[in-house]
Amino acid sequence: MLTAITRKVSPKLGECELSHIQRQPIDIGKARAQHRAYEETLGRLGARVLSLPEEPELPDSMFVEDPAVVFDEVAVICPLGTEARRREAPSIAAALEKYRKLGYVKLPGTLEGGDVLRVGKKVFVGVTGRSNPEGIRQLAAIVGGFGYEVTAVPVHECLHLKSAVTYLGRNALLANRGWFQAERITGFEWVDVDASEPHAGNALAIGESVIFPTAFPKTKAKIEARGFKVASLDIGELQKAEAGVTCSSLLFEA
Repeated sequence: MLTAITRKVSPKLGECELSHIQRQPIDIGKARAQHRAYEETLGRLGARVLSLPEEPELPDSMFVEDPAVVFDEVAVICPLGTEARRREAPSIAAALEKYRKLGYVKLPGTLEGGDVLRVGKKVFVGVTGRSNPEGIRQLAAIVGGFGYEVTAVPVHECLHLKSAVTYLGRNALLANRGWFQAERITGFEWVDVDASEPHAGNALAIGESVIFPTAFPKTKAKIEARGFKVASLDIGELQKAEAGVTCSSLLFEA
């Protein structure tokens, strides 16, 4: 059964880590309402949502995608690239160990799930300020025995690889190809974000639908023109925390 692990919004979300955007005040009530709508959308599209309680002292803890990467055979627990966020991993590991054998990337390797784009047995990992070559090497060692091919992809101008490119389905990638070394990713069709919406590369494919922020209508039109059904979602308050639509859930078959 398709399962989505999520976590409630911390009251300290306004103190979150930021790398590529300016800090703005975050309305926690509005952020929580948008997160609830996100969970409801996941459920409506067929996922069983397992919502973990908030971590009041961990501002970024709603971004459950970063501490772990879930494969069919193993869940890899990650030492996050920001030291202050590393306390997020234990509770995610505890939630996942019911469903998967656990593997661990260890320091000095760092890795964040937002940098890991998996399409079948192909795994593309962003080389960023959050995920380093040693972390990527360890990930490859853990999953290589299961037949996964890991490719490192240098990223610039954005937080994670999946800030710039995500999988829509039907062998198509949504991307801002100016933000990463796109030549490292081959064998796919490209749906390029609208030039006026550079942050629009993050979408979440689930079933036959694509969850996508309402903030990027021109790119939404391009996705729909390729025949995808778009479930639009307002995450404007969460975007102030450098959020996309992939980072707030861990999706896997249980």
